[in-house]
Amino acid sequence: MSNLRIFAVNHKKISSLHINNMCCCKIRASLRRLKLRLPLGRNYSSLPGVIGNDIKSLHSIISPPIAKIRNIGIMAHIDAGKTTTTERMLYYSGYTRSLGDVDDGDTVTDFMAQERERGITIQSAAVTFDWKGYRINLIDTPGHVDFTLEVERCLRVLDGAVAVFDASAGVEAQTLTVWRQADKHKIPRICFLNKMDKTGASFNYAVESIREKLRAKPLLLQLPIGEAKTFKGVVDVVNKEKLLWNLNSDDGRNFERKPLLEMSDPQLLKETTEARNALIEQVADLDDEFANLVLGEFSENFDLLPAEKLQTAIHRVTLAQTAVPVLCGSALKNKGVQPLLDAITMYLPSPEERNYEFLQWYEGDLCALAFKVLHDKQRGPLVFMRIYSGMIKPQLAIHNINGNCTERISRLLLPFADQHIEIPSLTAGNIALTVGLKRTATGDTIVSSKSSALAAARRAERKGEKKHRQNSEAERLLLAGVEIPEPVFFCTVEPPSMAKQPDLDHALKCLQREDPSLKVKLDPDSGQTILCGMGELHIEIIHDRIKREYGLETYLGPLQVAYHETILNSVRATDTLDRTLGDKRHLVTVELEAKPLETSSLQPVIDYAESVTQDLSQASREAIENGIHSACLQGPLLGSPIQDVAVTLHSVVIHPGTSTTMISACVSRCMQKALKKADSQILEPLMNLEVTVTRDYLSPVLADLAQRRGNIQEIQTRQDNKVVIGFVPLAEIMGYSTVLRTLTSGSATFALELSNYQAMNPQDQSMLLSRRSGLS
Repeated sequence: MSNLRIFAVNHKKISSLHINNMCCCKIRASLRRLKLRLPLGRNYSSLPGVIGNDIKSLHSIISPPIAKIRNIGIMAHIDAGKTTTTERMLYYSGYTRSLGDVDDGDTVTDFMAQERERGITIQSAAVTFDWKGYRINLIDTPGHVDFTLEVERCLRVLDGAVAVFDASAGVEAQTLTVWRQADKHKIPRICFLNKMDKTGASFNYAVESIREKLRAKPLLLQLPIGEAKTFKGVVDVVNKEKLLWNLNSDDGRNFERKPLLEMSDPQLLKETTEARNALIEQVADLDDEFANLVLGEFSENFDLLPAEKLQTAIHRVTLAQTAVPVLCGSALKNKGVQPLLDAITMYLPSPEERNYEFLQWYEGDLCALAFKVLHDKQRGPLVFMRIYSGMIKPQLAIHNINGNCTERISRLLLPFADQHIEIPSLTAGNIALTVGLKRTATGDTIVSSKSSALAAARRAERKGEKKHRQNSEAERLLLAGVEIPEPVFFCTVEPPSMAKQPDLDHALKCLQREDPSLKVKLDPDSGQTILCGMGELHIEIIHDRIKREYGLETYLGPLQVAYHETILNSVRATDTLDRTLGDKRHLVTVELEAKPLETSSLQPVIDYAESVTQDLSQASREAIENGIHSACLQGPLLGSPIQDVAVTLHSVVIHPGTSTTMISACVSRCMQKALKKADSQILEPLMNLEVTVTRDYLSPVLADLAQRRGNIQEIQTRQDNKVVIGFVPLAEIMGYSTVLRTLTSGSATFALELSNYQAMNPQDQSMLLSRRSGLS
């Protein structure tokens, strides 16, 4: 038996059942069936689940107890150190043998050529590793505003998150965005103040910015020993110990954990005791159970309070999202990552500690959410799934509720670091990678069969107390996908020749499945393909991917801003459509009123007069609404979408036998007539802008923003820098990064985020219309 074990290690294969319970022939069969797929170019210290010369049973590797699973994400502002932190976690957990570096372009999670060239994360990447008996499914997310949707769809499937901060900058623009997204999905999180070794790093400043800007209550679980160049370790406040990293150790794997003593560290012990007492009081204020314990047994002396009791209370407070634990370190200098891993397993929730209301309707049947799609040249589409209940196996037929289709999973993989391991099954609480699903897209809900979905819907209705409650619960069977933001940029894309058009269409179709924030449409006038994206970098990356991954040299037209239109006054219009096709007469007469809406709404708000609703069938009503929606896709001024419009239908006369297509066409024509009669207004996208600049260059930056129609809200002080916060129209900010670099000799940085659409002033609007019509 021991020979067989050595054989398994040497041949890098894993058995699929407990070795003790298997005969030799079963072991050989399972070794043949389960092959470990390793890409070249990276060495592994040990196989997942293989410790020394011993193999765990595959069952414990693949499906650990649900209480030992942690599904977490790493989120932060761009360049705070998310990918570097992830890389260190993989290294210390024993899944990679060498430390990857973003600057060298050899990290596990940044695997795309564009990511390695630019040193930024574009796609979220899922990796699985084990730490001290816990299974951690970790997702590294992008920090750039153009890829906010990547963060959104990953947070949807996570149970907890680590927010990484640059200790010298504290809370930055994109930190606020991802924090709001985590609030929306009610995700417990812990904070990691990274880059404590950086010049200008300040622990107190970073903690204060979390308190003020994020309106969060930080729980200081660690204190730094030194800052900037003098940073050499951290103090564990809960256990009153100091953690010092060995200066001679290149990889930070070895560090000393020493108790703080009055003899050797009187000042540090005093500070730690004060911090621990403050932490106990903070937690007692937020957790009644802990408060009773402290007041009852340990009110005289907090030092006697066991660390385990305090850790359990911090875990409860983190889950309730009433406070956030704060740790610190330097991922690049390999300090503080192991205690962060311990904190993830200790304070963030397991899948069973998260309350998902929809699970009660499934009663143990399969329920999963497809949250990401990747295209692999060899395997085809790879779909990442979070399993909420039930089990997934290869060759399993699954039903897609959103697409209303049934597909079969051909293979099931686990993403261990950058190797994919084929596995025989996976249970609830895990994140899986499936092969063979051709029609599943991001945000789709997966169940075992159509009958299972119907049974769950019936249970939801049966348990609903009121009628409106029933509907909302039944709708909840569709796991909430992701809200896809409106694109703000668009440009034309053309293949090198018409013969390549089908290849381009296929490439764009694949890219759209991967990235729902990319929109592709056809210009009805010119027949050109139009790409709509979230920013300059987003469209540039898509263009580059078409070239590299699909071998197409496409041509991009100039970038255009996605304007919207609205109307300023109320107008009425009437239209009649009378057509005879064959021996059938189609006759429709419509009278409607369009008026401006006070609240913002991207879709037209449709209302019917009392006299109209009585005679209308459901099919006719759908045809009318389709006609209004299609008319609002192109406004009269620029052909941009119409928003903030309310439509009232005063009269509809339909001749018997008239087709719904004719009804739609008549309503659409009538709506277009009304929009042309009304006074129109162009709305332009307004961006939140945050520029971080040194004092010396503040004046030229402010003067430049004034020329760009910028509206400065406030100027904050951050360490030695000034932070300019304001609004600026998107049209004025194109190419701003180059200008800002020139103005500040490359020292300034900026962050952009869509705020809302606002009305253009008449002068700017007439200039825009003149430019578009070619008169200027």
